Amino acid sequence: MMSDAIATIQDVYAAEPVIRPHVSPAPLIRSYSLERELKLPEGRQVWLKDYGWTPVGSFKLLGALNWMSHNLAQIGDRPVVAHSSGNFACGISYAGMRFGKRVIVVMPDTAPKVKSEMTRSFGAEIRTYNIARDHETGERDKLAREISEVERAVQASPYNDPHVIAGNGVGGLEIARDLKQAGRRISHFFCPVSGGGIMAGHALAMADLHPTAKVIGVEPTEADDFAQSLRAGRRIRVDRPVSICDGLLSYDVGEHNWPILKRCVTEAVAVPDQVTRQAMKWLYERHGLRTEPSGAIATAAVLSRTADLAGDGDIVIVLSGRNVDEPQFREWISVS
Repeated sequence: MMSDAIATIQDVYAAEPVIRPHVSPAPLIRSYSLERELKLPEGRQVWLKDYGWTPVGSFKLLGALNWMSHNLAQIGDRPVVAHSSGNFACGISYAGMRFGKRVIVVMPDTAPKVKSEMTRSFGAEIRTYNIARDHETGERDKLAREISEVERAVQASPYNDPHVIAGNGVGGLEIARDLKQAGRRISHFFCPVSGGGIMAGHALAMADLHPTAKVIGVEPTEADDFAQSLRAGRRIRVDRPVSICDGLLSYDVGEHNWPILKRCVTEAVAVPDQVTRQAMKWLYERHGLRTEPSGAIATAAVLSRTADLAGDGDIVIVLSGRNVDEPQFREWISVS
């Protein structure tokens, strides 16, 4: 039985058979180009976990599927409501389609078209709010709460929920187990941090199978609430996070995520948007991989040597998603 407060590695293992009928593992790709770029010695390898290959173009369906499966009795014939910058909207709408549940998503009026269109393609309804003034009005949470009360909707959190954390952790389990079975040892694990849903789940898997790995969270420089939280030893809120990384603009990490992050994450680093744009361009030119800013930021931290890479094990980098509108993508990778 899952704890009301904190997901465990046992919950991650239990989530795998729940998720597997709905989605196959995202590929884990060796990056020879990054190994050369970083001038790594023979024997050290770099791996990219590319969640862009999932049916929703990001990791978010993992947690959404596990949450939906565990809440079916509570949902019954009621709708599900969630707020999302876009990728969880796609994930929870996909889960709703798979389990035959109606989904309503509260999304910012600035959400990329590709994310809103994909959300609707799986049958969900979208209601928008003004993100520019949300830090003052709390419009996003008020709208989600109103839908929950008026339409009797069951509310799903995009990150602050043990079932979501455990579901996301299945991806981390795939990484950790695949490399362990191949006889590889992970020295560094880089993953983006927003509300903490992907990092908490993946950190549990790393702690279980690669306990000596340095687990490094990556944030935009002007949305670095997690780095501030680690330094302070408590959750810090950033009232106006700013970045092109639209998926990394949560105000703070979730209360269910924080104990795991505090225990399992070694450090947090912050990356300027310009460096993230350069990483998007690098991934596209060297690997043909299309990534959204939030998906490329962990690669940006590695390429820019923002964190110390000294060690003798493999480096793993999470590409969390690829959902970006084409004109915007072309503009961002036009950086020199």
